[in-house]
Formats: sequence, structure tokens, C-alpha cells
Amino acid sequence: MKKIRNIGIFLVILVIYLIVGEHFNIFLKCPIRLIFHLYCPGCGSTRMFRSLLHGNFYQAFRFNPLLFISLIMYLIYLLLDKKITKKLEPFIWYFLIGIFIIYGILRNIPFFKFLAPTII
Repeated sequence: MKKIRNIGIFLVILVIYLIVGEHFNIFLKCPIRLIFHLYCPGCGSTRMFRSLLHGNFYQAFRFNPLLFISLIMYLIYLLLDKKITKKLEPFIWYFLIGIFIIYGILRNIPFFKFLAPTII
């Protein structure tokens, strides 16, 4: 129950940030992109959440496919039986960290350019 409350608080803060940011156009820039000119695994996430807020799921997926799929998987994880997920929890976290690192590397290789956030 506490986990769901925390997610609810996070979502409220996120929606407020998106609405205020869209109104005043004050979104934060990715420091990794600004300094190293590389896409981090989270690049495009603000635009993804904005697209989700507007109901544009296809464009949200195009901005950050891994985060989009991870959010869906996390919602499924919350609905699963806690006895099963408790045993798998350490493995899940290590697996996710590995996937995000690999994704961050691949989206900066020209052959995998389709993983980079779409340009508006």
C-alpha cells in the first residue's frame, strides 16, 4: 500500500512538472547530452511523459522505447503476486540495470540510430 501511495505522489509531482513546464517552457536539459553529446538511457523521457499526458502513445514510444516498455512492465509487476516477485526482486534489479546500460550504449551507435529520441 505504501508503494502505491509513493507512486501516486510521484505521478502527481510529474504531472505538475509537465503542466507547469509546458506552460512556461522550462524543461530541464539532459546534462549528459549537453556535456558529452551522447544520449543517456533517459534522454527523451520528458517528451515521452508529455506525449503520454496528451494520450499520444505512439510518439511516447518513439521518444524513449525502453522507458515506455519498462513503465508497462512495472505496472504488471505491481499487479503480480508478492510471493513470486519477492524471490525475483534482486535479479530483476540487476537485469534492469544491465538492460539500461546496454541501451544507453546502443542508442549512441550509428547502426542503432532508431533507438535515439525522435527530433521534433
